Amino acid sequence: MHKRLEAGWFQRLAWSVLAVGSVGLLVWLPFLYVAIRRGRGSDWGAFGAFALYEVGSLALADLPEGTGETTLGLVAIASLGLAVWLLLGPLFDKPTPRNAMAGAGGPWPAQAPGNPYMR
Repeated sequence: MHKRLEAGWFQRLAWSVLAVGSVGLLVWLPFLYVAIRRGRGSDWGAFGAFALYEVGSLALADLPEGTGETTLGLVAIASLGLAVWLLLGPLFDKPTPRNAMAGAGGPWPAQAPGNPYMR
């Protein structure tokens, strides 16, 4: 079954602020939320990738001074940029229009034009 996960701009911005505001320490949390709610394999893959990033960045942060600082900074900027792009763009489904069924008709056949009493 295809599950949809719609989100407005406020929710998208809130998840992005959480990811950036925690300096990348909680970047995996929005992706865990999406994976649990929607359950797709690709969502679990994104969560796993960002959780692996978190473990790797914490391991890089423990290196002696002077080694890995540039690498850690570039990886952090790239992964946070990717996370914000995913959270603001293609991760959530677009909301369904309220009048999606307006022109689709119904379970009844369409009426012929003209006065129905004069046929």
